[in-house]
Amino acid sequence: MKLSLLATLLLATTVSAQTGRDVIIQGPPPPIAPAVIARDDNGRATVRATRIAEPIVLDGQLNEAVYDRVSPMDGFIQQEPRAGEPATEPTDVWVFFDDDNVYVSAKCWDSHPERIIANEMRRDNGGIFQNDTFTIVFDTLYDQRNGFFFQTNPLGALRDQAVGDEGEANNRDWNTVWNVKASITDEGWLVEMVIPFKSLRFNAERDQVWSFQVLRSVRWKNELSFLTRVDPAHRLRGIYRFSEAATLVGIEAPLSSRNLELKPYGISSVVTNNATDPPTTDDFRGDFGVDLKYGLTRSLIADLTYNTDFAQVEEDEQQVNLTRFSLFFPEKREFFLEGQSIFTFGGVALRGSLSNRPGGSSEELTPIMFFSRRIGLTSDGEDPIVAGARVTGRTGAYRVGALNIQTDGIEGTATDSTNFSVFRIRRDVLQRSDIGMIATHRTTSLTEGAQSNSLFGLDGNFSLLTNLRLNTYYTVTRTQFRDDERQLSDESSYLGRLDYGGDRYGLVAEHLKVGEGFKPELGFLRRQAFRRSFARARYSPRLAAEAIRRLVFQAELDYIEGEPSGIVETRRLLGLFQVELESGDELSVEYNRQYEFLPEDFEIADGVVLPIGGYDYQDLRLAYRFGGQRAVPGIATVRTGSFFSGDRTEVTYSGRVEVTPKFSIEPRLSLSFVELPEGDFTARLIGGRFNLTLSPRTVVSSLIQYNSSSSSLSASLRLRWEYEPGSDLFVVYSDGRQTELGGFPLLLNRTFAIKLTKLFRF
Repeated sequence: MKLSLLATLLLATTVSAQTGRDVIIQGPPPPIAPAVIARDDNGRATVRATRIAEPIVLDGQLNEAVYDRVSPMDGFIQQEPRAGEPATEPTDVWVFFDDDNVYVSAKCWDSHPERIIANEMRRDNGGIFQNDTFTIVFDTLYDQRNGFFFQTNPLGALRDQAVGDEGEANNRDWNTVWNVKASITDEGWLVEMVIPFKSLRFNAERDQVWSFQVLRSVRWKNELSFLTRVDPAHRLRGIYRFSEAATLVGIEAPLSSRNLELKPYGISSVVTNNATDPPTTDDFRGDFGVDLKYGLTRSLIADLTYNTDFAQVEEDEQQVNLTRFSLFFPEKREFFLEGQSIFTFGGVALRGSLSNRPGGSSEELTPIMFFSRRIGLTSDGEDPIVAGARVTGRTGAYRVGALNIQTDGIEGTATDSTNFSVFRIRRDVLQRSDIGMIATHRTTSLTEGAQSNSLFGLDGNFSLLTNLRLNTYYTVTRTQFRDDERQLSDESSYLGRLDYGGDRYGLVAEHLKVGEGFKPELGFLRRQAFRRSFARARYSPRLAAEAIRRLVFQAELDYIEGEPSGIVETRRLLGLFQVELESGDELSVEYNRQYEFLPEDFEIADGVVLPIGGYDYQDLRLAYRFGGQRAVPGIATVRTGSFFSGDRTEVTYSGRVEVTPKFSIEPRLSLSFVELPEGDFTARLIGGRFNLTLSPRTVVSSLIQYNSSSSSLSASLRLRWEYEPGSDLFVVYSDGRQTELGGFPLLLNRTFAIKLTKLFRF
């Protein structure tokens, strides 16, 4: 099952040939010039891009003559609050192109421009969507599954994503080269975007047909409107629904375009680490490396990396964990982000840990078969990546991903030099469905006494109706022991999940099995050896009331048995009532009744050990989310009730305080007061992020975190200056300290690093 680096590249070469295809436009016939938009009675649209002779001057002013000569695309349709009605604040959109770039411009009319909300400039920050926003997506392969997302606000912020499977497998940390300018006027606000063809992946034909969608958010009204009619059931995720987007015609791809990128870096650092033996103090280090990206075709990309470094990666936000299971932290390293959605398997998105329930939430328990953080990041520290290659993209009806990475090992530890290989292929079937397979292999194993680990799996992901999805998979692992006669029992896992997500009604039914010996060591498995049945039902009527927009009534039943023992380990019944207000605020009340069986003693806190046995408990959780229009948006929760053999009260808050338009503070607090017969304890997580945003491409941020569970205090300071699109200067300082000894926190490690990258495009 092992794939060598050479085999990976040869495989990519053999599948890279493009073939012609018949394109069926999903919508009305294309508009005839000079018209730029045609609509039908079903709310669908076909729009036409216009070639221009001179590039748009990117200044956010819309003062070129072409804006008077070419009519805009208009007639936006509300999704919220009154689905299907015309938008109350009009939006005019233009799409242009030349030999190098695609341009998207807009005039966002606003009857009260003084109410425009714009206070976030940090690149890729999720808080941008709490502002007034203008968002576009392109499905450049016209497969109605995958594409590219570009978002801005009246400050000209930049946020981009690679969209996978209509939003089911998005890559929010993906970045590409593009630019935007915006300005506020007395009639609303203006925006101009420029996106190079080299930043997109598209078919080989000269005449392109893409899906195209635009979302306008008027935050002070809490109104969402789209270029085409979008089912309100999708909410904000409607921007990813390419099957409901407009069809874009008229774009002519460049006749010849070498897609070659070279990105070298240089780094110097000073490191102190008192946790090693012997300790190191002010150890000076310098290094260099390079990433190379080459387009085998316009839609199939090869990436090579040498001596990869990750000094610019942000520090993970810590989490309070009162469970006996592992937490998930997302991948943020740049090399692993291209084509990430291709590697998703069984409809499982790469997601963070969202709950603190001992059983885990529905979204957290399904295994992830390939998780790139298993490469180079270990419990012993960072395992240097010597070299690696990856091929991702589309050829005909197939999406292909292949990866091979070699690490160096960490001297003096149990982490040996390792080769990691992954192969993934997905075949499109029906209109928005696919079937596929995955294979992974690592030449070392995390299992004691084993020498290697492999995985093979088959999956199917079916979109049967507008709001109905079916996901299924079957996988097996093989852990090879040094003693050839030793073998793990039941190394299989399978899943069947049915998900109906209508606006008024929702239903989920799932059955998942993870065998006793199932070990995806190049993936992520939060819970081992179990069989699970899960169901969720939702009723969410919309009201005509002045203040209340929507009510949500939801119930969940979760039933988990140990495998193969059949012992009930988790049984959970949850009821949720939620009120969504017209203002954008949300109030929710959640009742949770749970049974948890501990098959072995569980040390829930330092010196507090819960014995083997079954525990019944219940709690009530109250949460209030303050909308983006509030002076201090965020979410506050209170949870109280029984917990295992005792009681727990939990208070959390996370939000954002705008000091000035360029300086903000994001406080974060989690306090869990636990009283048990085995011992009382308080789990505290206190942190804050401080952000100074000098421009959309220059930000200084500091993250300070204290976690009482690990007796740790960490701090980091990070400057990122994107001095030209795709090229960065990073200055990073971080330290970690131990607080359990009393007195001033003891220094464990400290790093100061400067890194410079330069992007060359050919």
